[in-house]
Amino acid sequence: MSEPAVSSITLEACHALSDIPRDTWERLAGTGNPFLRYEFFEALESTRCTSEATGWKPSHLVFRMDGEIAGVAPAYIKSHSMGEYVFDWAWADAYRRYGMNYYPKLLIAVPFTPSQGPRLLLDPQLRSALDAQSIHDLFDALIAKLGAHSWHLLFPNEQDQKLLQYETQLHRIGCQFHWRNKGYGSFDDFLGQLTSRKRKSIRKERRQVAEQDITFARFHGRNISDQVLAAFYVFYQATYLKRGQQPYLTRQFFEQMRETMPEHLHVIVAVKDGEMIAGALFLAGQNTLYGRYWGCLEEYSHLHFETCYYQGIELAIELGLQMFDAGAQGEHKLVRGFEPVITHSWHGIAHPGFRDAIAAFTREEAEQIMGYYEEAETALPFRQTSNP
Repeated sequence: MSEPAVSSITLEACHALSDIPRDTWERLAGTGNPFLRYEFFEALESTRCTSEATGWKPSHLVFRMDGEIAGVAPAYIKSHSMGEYVFDWAWADAYRRYGMNYYPKLLIAVPFTPSQGPRLLLDPQLRSALDAQSIHDLFDALIAKLGAHSWHLLFPNEQDQKLLQYETQLHRIGCQFHWRNKGYGSFDDFLGQLTSRKRKSIRKERRQVAEQDITFARFHGRNISDQVLAAFYVFYQATYLKRGQQPYLTRQFFEQMRETMPEHLHVIVAVKDGEMIAGALFLAGQNTLYGRYWGCLEEYSHLHFETCYYQGIELAIELGLQMFDAGAQGEHKLVRGFEPVITHSWHGIAHPGFRDAIAAFTREEAEQIMGYYEEAETALPFRQTSNP
């Protein structure tokens, strides 16, 4: 009896989302995660936020199995490392000091989004046919074809992480802080799980915001008016301009998201004396609330914590979501009930000498990150009788 034929699996890059049929993308990605929606990437490209001019040349991956599309992945040819949240500036600088080019590189990621999730959107049959070595080999061959010097896959979820687990490739870890909904019916239910000191501290912060005569208004989807969206965009810009940077996203991008994926979009604004003074944007998925963009024009005591964290927790409880991912920044979330979470990224470096040096760096970095993670777990503010 003859053995069954082995399927042919190929990988290529296309340079516009429109080269991939919408129904194919949606079949593989679903519509529950806002950062995987066809409409999300379409908005990025049509408003020129991701383009060759901005250093984000679309190069989305297409996996074919026996000639038919069986997988896709969001990907870009990058000429810099901005907007990624897994920092490799030191690697690029080492290349420069040796007179070598680090860029271009292939980035497999959701632009400007340090949130874990599916990255390899694969048909189940293709996923079962792949293993770690074959997926890494496909990536290595593709960068040679594209003229890139490396590939980088950022923030995969657990399913992708299992497929990517390959000892001879470069694996980095990071630490974020996420809030978990443990069946809370209200913000007070959440506070009830904290130690008395932490509970009092949060109540004091919220009270001090209210004592500044600041109130909050929430807007959802197409009910986000042009006035609210314009005010939010000014706040969003201010966050970058304060650091001497230009914002990655245009006002047109947010306007298009409001029109094409309104069910995911929430904006919370802080109001004082009838004027909007700060705002934050959230995207709701099937199980997770993502807090992504925040800004203010003047500083007020505890306003950032209230707008971005406490209002977000209330929104997550109201929507019945299990997780609140408030972004990449750090340990100040820990005392406010956000728990440490290990994140992952995988990197393929073509140059053997640099690959060995970077591998040593990632091993040392991982030890430091795990130490930080374990220390953070001991500092959680929950009462000992709370749910694990």
